[in-house]
Amino acid sequence: MTDKELLDKIRNPETRNYGFNLLVRTYQKRVYYHIRKMVIDHDDADDLTQEVFLKIFRHIHHFREDAQLFTWIYRIATNECLSFLQRKKRRFFLPIGDVARELSAKIDSSPHLSGDEIQKKLQKALLTLPEKQRLVFNMKYFDDLSYEQIAEITGTTIGALKASYHHAVKKIEEYLNHV
Repeated sequence: MTDKELLDKIRNPETRNYGFNLLVRTYQKRVYYHIRKMVIDHDDADDLTQEVFLKIFRHIHHFREDAQLFTWIYRIATNECLSFLQRKKRRFFLPIGDVARELSAKIDSSPHLSGDEIQKKLQKALLTLPEKQRLVFNMKYFDDLSYEQIAEITGTTIGALKASYHHAVKKIEEYLNHV
């Protein structure tokens, strides 16, 4: 089903719930893993995914269709992640290093995270990056988004995104060479 057909179903009062359920089924897994890579914890990612879809449900009538539905949804998910991480730092008065250390410990102990040692080291390396660099790296490397799509989602220039990605890669390489 195309985004247009999906939106038509959501905007029609008789098929709104059905259309929204289709939207959730179409995008839920991608949104969850996008969030999960940022917040690490399964329960937090699950809660944030629900929050994202509640926001989408409440604000879908504001979607102007001047962007892809996917990028609009990712923008909402991205903003929810960044807000969550900011709230977490403020709530616990933690410097970013402490939040990264806490999330790093979850990588080792979470029954929801699988993967070999290399994957875990990569996840820990990602936690050492500033949030925006981590976000750009995740969207480019794991989600295989183009710089144009990431620019649309983040509202950042392509040049700035390329620089962020380059710096992220260098920092990850540096981290992995010293572990």
